Amino acid sequence: MRSPFLFAPALLLTLAAAGPIDPARIKADVRTLASDAFDGRGPGEKGERPTIEFIARQMAAAGLQPGGENGGWFQDVPLVRLDTLPGGRLTVRTRRGGTVLRGPDLDINPTNPGRTTLTDAELVFAGWGAPDPARGWDAFAGVDVKGKVVVMLAGDPDLEAGRDLGFGGRALVFGGRGGAKASAAAKAGAAGVLFIHEEQAYSWPYSQVGGSIRVPAFSYAPLKTNPLLFSGIVRREAMLPLMAQMGMTLPELKRRARSAAFRAVPLPGTVSLDVVNRATPVVSHNVVGILRGSARPSEFVLYGAHWDANGHNGPDASGDAIRNGAIDNATGTAELLEVARAFAAGPRPQRSVVFAAWTSEEKGLLGAEWYAQHPLQPLARTAVVINLDPHVVLPAARNLELIGPGQSDVEGLLIRAAAEQGLRVDPEPSPEAGWYFRSDHFPFAQRGVPALAFRAGRDLKVGGRAAGQRIVSAYNARCYHQPCDEFDLKWTYAGTAQEALAAFRVGQLLANSAAWPGWLPGSPYAAARTESAAERR
Repeated sequence: MRSPFLFAPALLLTLAAAGPIDPARIKADVRTLASDAFDGRGPGEKGERPTIEFIARQMAAAGLQPGGENGGWFQDVPLVRLDTLPGGRLTVRTRRGGTVLRGPDLDINPTNPGRTTLTDAELVFAGWGAPDPARGWDAFAGVDVKGKVVVMLAGDPDLEAGRDLGFGGRALVFGGRGGAKASAAAKAGAAGVLFIHEEQAYSWPYSQVGGSIRVPAFSYAPLKTNPLLFSGIVRREAMLPLMAQMGMTLPELKRRARSAAFRAVPLPGTVSLDVVNRATPVVSHNVVGILRGSARPSEFVLYGAHWDANGHNGPDASGDAIRNGAIDNATGTAELLEVARAFAAGPRPQRSVVFAAWTSEEKGLLGAEWYAQHPLQPLARTAVVINLDPHVVLPAARNLELIGPGQSDVEGLLIRAAAEQGLRVDPEPSPEAGWYFRSDHFPFAQRGVPALAFRAGRDLKVGGRAAGQRIVSAYNARCYHQPCDEFDLKWTYAGTAQEALAAFRVGQLLANSAAWPGWLPGSPYAAARTESAAERR
């Protein structure tokens, strides 16, 4: 793992003694945030107001000052909620007849309000889409897909290739994200996209969308007309017989697509669509507090965690419709509050420290992206963004897991902070999941702010990796984004406290330094930081 510590000698300070990170306080906050009284913390739903008011009260009690708009705790984020109404139909027609995909086999997301219809649109298979046109991998180049529905694979070509085809091996590249592929298809003129769900490429089971059909989508207000009429995810097991009816197999199509010379090819079938979206304007809120620095208050360290979960939507088989989000992300929000308490209880840091609880991460990083577009403190003078988005609540471990290793020299600080606890830092075990692109630090990285994302490790002190992996696998399979992500009184939050303490230490060291961390050579985010260098002199 490439993470050298490149700071000037003045930054090579000895980390202080263990800080006041209390797992019992984290546990208490999670129990509150994940209770049914907060109704799943859905943006714009009845659970938002008690959520953001609780966070603001805790920030105030910790000793922070309001850091939001107009001297308050909040930053408005104007959104539109899109609810796909029951009864929609997507029909794939082949020479052997028509097949209606719905519910258990299809997650459909129309992009525009009102009724969306499509009649016998041609089908095109585009492989992995356009993962990297700069390297010549662009399935849409020179191909007419205007008005057609594009079928694509998840991830990038390296995942199953058994060799590096130019994308760095298992680690997902930015162009392999679903949003990047959909944007490329829209630019090429496609009417819609259908992604084939395969669990390894997606990193989560299909049940997360197949069982969540009524969870709403969100977009910024005012809503703009989208020429890409819909996107959808089709369960692999439902897509295979359709391909067989077309005289094709998925392995053969993958083999053909695993080449830079591949271009999108017609499929002998059509798609018809009739679906209705209800659009509702919503103003959601980021919650922002600040601890003013003692020596350089116009320089900033930014901590973030998303407060939202998936609200009161889409009941499971038992009828439970509240997606409490105890782990994702009541736990990260509770860590944010505990790190704020740790800073406020100690000596005042030289730089100001901002604590932001973001809205609508689950809907596309919308709260963090809004702040990055409308920063309340200048991004050019923000030394680092530290993201708190744990994936699982784990017992005490021997390690931390770094997401997106090899990006910035802040990673060296994390190694030092981990060592203080007797922990090592390991690269994330599933780089194909693309977690670096999937959480709230990423809008800041895109704008050049060094961004750190990591998680408590799964090499547990009791039971080792096998025990940790069992916990992670069970959560992914059953409860990730589901109603059963509920508070468990048996959780000790020992691993969570390790994670929070490491985050506190990294931020503490940077908040008491005059140095500016940077990106490692070859990082795609370095150029944006260089452009703002004059503002840090």
